[in-house]
Amino acid sequence: MEKTDSELYLRQLELGPMENFVYLVGSKKTREVFVVDPAWQVDTVLRIAKDEGLKIVGALISHYHFDHTNGIEELLEAVDVPIYVNKKDIPYIDVKKDVLKGVDAGTKVKAGDVEIEMVHTPGHTPGSQCFHVRGHLISGDTLFINACGRTDLPGGNAKELYHSLTGTLMKFDDSTVLCPGHNYSDKPVTTMGEQKKHNPYLMCDSLENFLKFRTGVAEIR
Repeated sequence: MEKTDSELYLRQLELGPMENFVYLVGSKKTREVFVVDPAWQVDTVLRIAKDEGLKIVGALISHYHFDHTNGIEELLEAVDVPIYVNKKDIPYIDVKKDVLKGVDAGTKVKAGDVEIEMVHTPGHTPGSQCFHVRGHLISGDTLFINACGRTDLPGGNAKELYHSLTGTLMKFDDSTVLCPGHNYSDKPVTTMGEQKKHNPYLMCDSLENFLKFRTGVAEIR
């Protein structure tokens, strides 16, 4: 997947046994890109970057879970680049901490003239973050197409996820292209406008209803 923005390079790769989406995102002009959630077949990511004349300038981590981070060390063996992780997820990642750069909500990085903003969306994990770039939202496991992330793993919090979905992501323009962290739907991307109309988790009008819809029990984790 590569979108039509005259400057933006965005490619979506389905890799690994859990239908993960790994992304290359950056500048068409300078050919500088970030790898979003390096995992599974890093050799494939590196081959595509080489074939397309791309320079990897860093990695962006949406959250600490193994299926999104198991390729960090392999990536670093090939390229010496910063690995950007929300500060709240750093304690959970099983790599040498000195290779990680802790970021906060609103941190921005650039590949050429293309700026990418970190959007902190806790709930799936304490440091879950999405990446907003030129009308696109790479959402990790916070928001899927017609679904959302689970909260029953270490650091998960359903109340925080509800507020991330309804208080943060709902504010994005309807035209924003949603690029999720897994291929869990019949299409690889959608728009926030479509999700506001059809995603049941975004349509919940209260935390109580959100919790009931998720679990059948109104219990706040």
